[in-house]
Amino acid sequence: MEPVSKMQQPLVAISTDVRQFDNYIWHAAPQQYLEAALSGAGVFPVLVPSFGDRLDFDELLSSVDGVMVTGSKSNVHPSLYGGDASEANGPYDPARDATTLPLIRKAVERGVPLLAICRGIQEMNVALGGTLAAEIQEREGALDHRAPASDNQDERFAIRQTISIKPGSCLAGVFGAGEIMVNSVHRQAIDRLGSKLQIEAVAADGTVEAVSVRDARAFAVGVQWHPEYWVKSDSVSARIFHAFGDAARLHAAAKSSARAAAE
Repeated sequence: MEPVSKMQQPLVAISTDVRQFDNYIWHAAPQQYLEAALSGAGVFPVLVPSFGDRLDFDELLSSVDGVMVTGSKSNVHPSLYGGDASEANGPYDPARDATTLPLIRKAVERGVPLLAICRGIQEMNVALGGTLAAEIQEREGALDHRAPASDNQDERFAIRQTISIKPGSCLAGVFGAGEIMVNSVHRQAIDRLGSKLQIEAVAADGTVEAVSVRDARAFAVGVQWHPEYWVKSDSVSARIFHAFGDAARLHAAAKSSARAAAE
């Protein structure tokens, strides 16, 4: 991807996890996502603290041209979709849930481009009325979608799984219809699909690997795999960030045109 000039970097809101270490509570996002937003999508990543309804989401979405919801070790709290809130289904991050779920709903409502990754696709599904299944590797006939046991992150996030892109879908316009190879690393997945969502891609065992918002006003896609990890070396990983960045720039241009017409 050619370098994007700083004048072409629309602001994109990035979700944060709440973690406690060094005697502080931190609101943070892994560097891979921020790097992928900056170098892959060509956007300016802006971290959104997880303060829930203390934040004015309408004001935030008036100021940014995209929302990216990152992956995380934590899971959406099952109380939000009628699941089993046991310790085994954790760890949890309720402050993040209280922030990302309303932010996703608002972004969809206002037509702000949205890219949700791993935990993000699960938040997207729950935000729009769906449910999640835990420990999917235990289902009869299921593949094991978990990362292999290793201290080497490159091995854990290796591209090793084939998924099928639905013909005529949003992602078919990004990748073409048919099969692509991805690095899907998860033990939870979409169970009942949210009412506003449609399936974009599935794994060989039928696990939902990507969704989009039906009749969305802008790019609004969730993927279960981790395109951020290999964005600089894998063309499939790069393409989804290119598409998201283009959508953010289109949104920024439309806002600029609307302001100019109003003057």
